Amino acid sequence: MSITYLHKRHCTGVAWPPARQPARQTTFVLTRNDRLGIERLLRHGELSHTAYPIILTGFLRHKLRTAGAAPDPVPNTLVTAGCHVTYMISDGGSKSGILTFDPMPGAGCIPVPSLLGATMIGMRRGQKAPLLRDDGSVVSLVILDSVPPPSVTAA
Repeated sequence: MSITYLHKRHCTGVAWPPARQPARQTTFVLTRNDRLGIERLLRHGELSHTAYPIILTGFLRHKLRTAGAAPDPVPNTLVTAGCHVTYMISDGGSKSGILTFDPMPGAGCIPVPSLLGATMIGMRRGQKAPLLRDDGSVVSLVILDSVPPPSVTAA
């Protein structure tokens, strides 16, 4: 049951107590290993050698605070470290690479300590997110496909 009171500025009826807002669904989810990897990057100062250490540090801290926990088992559609991800930036052609925590990766790898890698970790196939570019512009990043890393099997 709600009671109507007059709003002190507008003299309009306002229901009290206010209606509950639905819980906000998180946009990103992180696996336990991805959380640990990001925390390691932050704790050991491995972002200090990147092009934008302050921006990356703030962005990754924000992602740790706001991301939900990935379900177990981890869905194949989730972008995690070690997976092969195909993506598109603002209607350009599709590109792909392996997402890695290595700050100095080889060819064909996307480092998490980069604007692109930090944005895509925790996204899902079909998800779209804003991506900050080196020149300060913001473009759209779309995850087209994500193939999980091959599982390690005992010999």
